[in-house]
Amino acid sequence: MGNNTTRFLRLSAWMMLIFMLSGCSGCSDKAAERDRKQMRKAIAFRSGDLSGKTEKESPEVRGTCIRSFFSESLHYTGEGMRYWYEGKGGFKEITGIPYADLDCKNCHIQSCDTCHAGMKGEKHFFSEAIAKDMNTCLPCHGREALAFKLDEKNGTPDVHISAGMVCSDCHYRSDVHGDGRFRESMRHTKGVRASCEECHVEQERESPVFDPESESHRLHMETMTCSACHVQSSVSCYNCHFDNFVKTGKREGNFLPMKDWVLLINHEGKVTSGNVQTLTYRNRKFIAYAPYFTHSISAKGRACADCHRNEAVQVIENGEKVPVVRFENGSLQTWKGVVPVMKGKLDWVFLDKSEKDWEAIPDKSPPMEQYVGFGTPLTDEQFELLATDVSE
Repeated sequence: MGNNTTRFLRLSAWMMLIFMLSGCSGCSDKAAERDRKQMRKAIAFRSGDLSGKTEKESPEVRGTCIRSFFSESLHYTGEGMRYWYEGKGGFKEITGIPYADLDCKNCHIQSCDTCHAGMKGEKHFFSEAIAKDMNTCLPCHGREALAFKLDEKNGTPDVHISAGMVCSDCHYRSDVHGDGRFRESMRHTKGVRASCEECHVEQERESPVFDPESESHRLHMETMTCSACHVQSSVSCYNCHFDNFVKTGKREGNFLPMKDWVLLINHEGKVTSGNVQTLTYRNRKFIAYAPYFTHSISAKGRACADCHRNEAVQVIENGEKVPVVRFENGSLQTWKGVVPVMKGKLDWVFLDKSEKDWEAIPDKSPPMEQYVGFGTPLTDEQFELLATDVSE
């Protein structure tokens, strides 16, 4: 028997053993094609094509995926979006469309290739360096890419980006590959391991040291997260026009990007930064409030007056609603600054998209409302603290 045949049989035996020990998931053709598309997109970004498109498609990646603890990770399952969309009070109650029939599910990956596969000519190779390249992350994590773009345009770049840091400096190990435990959302306890404290308190990496004796830290560290004071503003892909999204399968042009305000919302016993997702479908309106960490960090926290007795607080105190987003004379007008999430106290505009442009939906009835990511509105007691004058 020739040497090549012997080597082939040995390799086949090892592969069969691996399959028996690991369990083979048998990736579908559809999933494999999805991964190939994402990989092509990432390669295009790394080559400087910010559109995420490339004329020459990469050769097909054939083979079978081996199941591992990664198959329980959020990167693999994409469970967060499905969980809230199909859950009680979720947007599916308006659309009636199963999550499995939506393009949203295609954002998530089922093989290592999407993040780790490099290409030289027509030859693929495994690369850890490619997985650590931000241009591998940003084609999928588009909201973060949008935040970086808007901050750069406004001259207020994230402090970590300015320091030359990349995604993998904070997100690694279980944040990327999971830990073998299924979670329904990244907002689940330990769904995301990265934290400010890891570097600034525990000094796992050398970083500016957290001062627990500063007045703001001493007063707030037990009741608020770092992001409540240090996120400059939240990036929002506002008013997802779901009719067009379902029709075209494209997000581009079917939402309105904005980054002017930051919400304060409760999560796991502390006040943290928040965000909203507004959607419309056949002129029916929906809004979801969520804890949200926009990667738009300022080294200096907010001043007391940025939150306490600020303009939004005074509007609510006067029995009115805060007009967070308005639509006047054909253009959006957005609130600037901190807005506390108080149930029924915030006002949002909802738009339909005609062939010509965006138009306000005439129906004035309140939207269907959902709190996702285990977030809850501020309590009356918390609002009273915000309404306290601390200027003296």
